[in-house]
Amino acid sequence: MDYHVPVLLKESIDLLDVKPGGVYVDVTYGGGGHSREIINRLGGEGSLYGFDQDEDARANALESSLFHFVPHNFRELKRMLRFEGVKAVDGILADLGVSSHQLDEGERGFSYRFDARLDMRMNRGEGKTAADILNTYDAKELQRVLGEYGEVRNSKTLAEAIVESRYNKRFTIVSDLLKVCTEQTIGDRMRYLSQVFQALRIEANDEMGALKDFLNQTLEVLKPGGSLVVISYHSLEDRLVKHFLKSGRFDGEMERDFYGNINRPFQLTLKKAVEASAEEVRRNGRSRSAKLRAGKLMAKS
Repeated sequence: MDYHVPVLLKESIDLLDVKPGGVYVDVTYGGGGHSREIINRLGGEGSLYGFDQDEDARANALESSLFHFVPHNFRELKRMLRFEGVKAVDGILADLGVSSHQLDEGERGFSYRFDARLDMRMNRGEGKTAADILNTYDAKELQRVLGEYGEVRNSKTLAEAIVESRYNKRFTIVSDLLKVCTEQTIGDRMRYLSQVFQALRIEANDEMGALKDFLNQTLEVLKPGGSLVVISYHSLEDRLVKHFLKSGRFDGEMERDFYGNINRPFQLTLKKAVEASAEEVRRNGRSRSAKLRAGKLMAKS
């Protein structure tokens, strides 16, 4: 299955600093592109745990005695590693956002290119769908989602139009949403629709909440000196990751101890985010918005 082309593959795995025999986690397994390279660098020993809540990802599980597929959201990182008998790991990789496979599977409802049911759940066994959000959120809640998660410029106007439209017909399929969006589009149509669909996907999957839960758990799961490597695709994700690596907090504020010393949980491996080269962007358009950040967990004093 041509599931997903890994973004910033060499750069991210180099930063993960894979040691033969080590224990690593790919918390966004997807098509296994990053995991395959980690396995190659383990040298025939050690372990790799691949997390993915999407049932489609299981079909891509690597056939290696070193690989263990974990069918859960990465917000369950600590609990599921404990279940597997793992207390600490040498490195964690996260490639955030939606996969190429999910976008190309029309029935999932992630893309405006296919007239499918408005689902957008990465785990189709639980949670609210995009249709649930469109049919039940009031205008104020919809405005928050569209403005905060999609940076939709006319979020208030679009939210009000959605509420008005559902009085006549409930939202069930993609074309129901496209009809309303077409009437409200500002600027480039494809960009506008991408922003709207991104906002609904993030809300349906509680992606910001899951990311915060995951990042907090890395402090407990990583060994001192262990690497955290994260690839993000929009400013909200990148800001959270940047602040967390800098300060261990999501607001970026530095904590100080009783003596005024700054508590820095990570030693930054990169001074600024790495972005895809022009050549990679040409080969894989999804890499255009990618930002890679990394750090190593410092030993507690």
